[in-house]
Amino acid sequence: MKVLMFGWEFPPHITGGLGTACFGLTKGLMHNDVEVLFVVPKAYGDENQEAVKLINASDIEIDIRSHFYKDYWNKLQYIEVDSNIVPYTTPEEYFNIMETYERTGEVKGESIFFRKFNFSGKYGTKLIEEVERYALIARKIASSYEFDVIHAHDWLTYFAGVEAKKVSGKPLVVHMHATEFDRSGENINQMVYDRERAGMEAADRVISVSNLTRDIVINRYGINENKVLTVHNAVEPMQKKPVREKKFFKEKVVTFLGRVTFQKGPEYFIEAAYKILQRDRNVRFVMAGSGDMLNKMIKRVAELNIATKFHFTGFLQGSDVDKMFALSDVYVMPSVSEPFGISPLEAMRSNVPVVISKQSGVAEILKHALKVDFWDIDALANSIYGLLHYNAISKMFKTYGRQEVDNLKWDNAALKVKKVYQSVI
Repeated sequence: MKVLMFGWEFPPHITGGLGTACFGLTKGLMHNDVEVLFVVPKAYGDENQEAVKLINASDIEIDIRSHFYKDYWNKLQYIEVDSNIVPYTTPEEYFNIMETYERTGEVKGESIFFRKFNFSGKYGTKLIEEVERYALIARKIASSYEFDVIHAHDWLTYFAGVEAKKVSGKPLVVHMHATEFDRSGENINQMVYDRERAGMEAADRVISVSNLTRDIVINRYGINENKVLTVHNAVEPMQKKPVREKKFFKEKVVTFLGRVTFQKGPEYFIEAAYKILQRDRNVRFVMAGSGDMLNKMIKRVAELNIATKFHFTGFLQGSDVDKMFALSDVYVMPSVSEPFGISPLEAMRSNVPVVISKQSGVAEILKHALKVDFWDIDALANSIYGLLHYNAISKMFKTYGRQEVDNLKWDNAALKVKKVYQSVI
């Protein structure tokens, strides 16, 4: 079986759990005899391709005057004028060519529209433009490769999946890793919501990363429950036995690692830290991540007068994440709405006990983790305090937590995804 898979990021160039999940899933699919063609907007050349054939959308050349791309022509006109796609003509020549094309559908001489798009692959100000271009490129890719099923991850790639389905006639599976309600609460971006809904409506199956997410997909987007299936994420096994980093300070370390955004509940972590420090000054707190609430969180730490016990590292990835866990005594994920949450699994894999919110998908499958409501700061502080001060409890969660995550394998998750593919082929 061969899968054409669309994703916005792939390790080591990631911004969060999505890229990590894509990598783990593709390795699991490889072990289940599924070949994956993985399309990214921009490849850097250092990606691990042991389990995938990586297709760089920035390398794909198309001629957008072709009727093959007619459906997208109107959408792309405003993009192309701004991006100066014709560097060797004057503005007057360009608009003359455009006028001729619109009137006759023909362009005399060599096509000025035969080109590649140089994607940034980022989440910047021109994200929507890149999403549209990516969907356009998907048409060319889908017509150039043989495959059995299409798999698109999150809303950024849903339209690419839809276009690939139109061209190839192959079934489409979309993967919902996070909904707009998770990211924004009730203040949703309507445009993103509409794209999520349209992608799921066009899909033959929708995979959700938790039952929590499945309920949102069904109840908030109106998607037929019969085509929405839950496949929980997993975690990559440690390549070597976890070791403790040598500390050059006496305090214990409590870590928050994730995007500093509304969804992740960073403010609850800070308020709990303040309560703990009223009882025990022998603790340091680390907020590892970046996001739109970072400056607000720094200001709040200053207001509470706990800055000497609080550290902001910025975004961490790769070996730096492992080092952070190796220094940590407790890991905390107080998310307001977490579709799944791979980071607690990574912490437990490193022998770090965890406190997670009940409002997370990973809480559905973990037994050896302390679970609290994200808004209950007292319960959050008490849970952290207990793991820091009662060695028997901490040791139990370390031992059994590590055993638990060792059984959460991507091979098993991938087998469930393969069964989803088989149900639509």
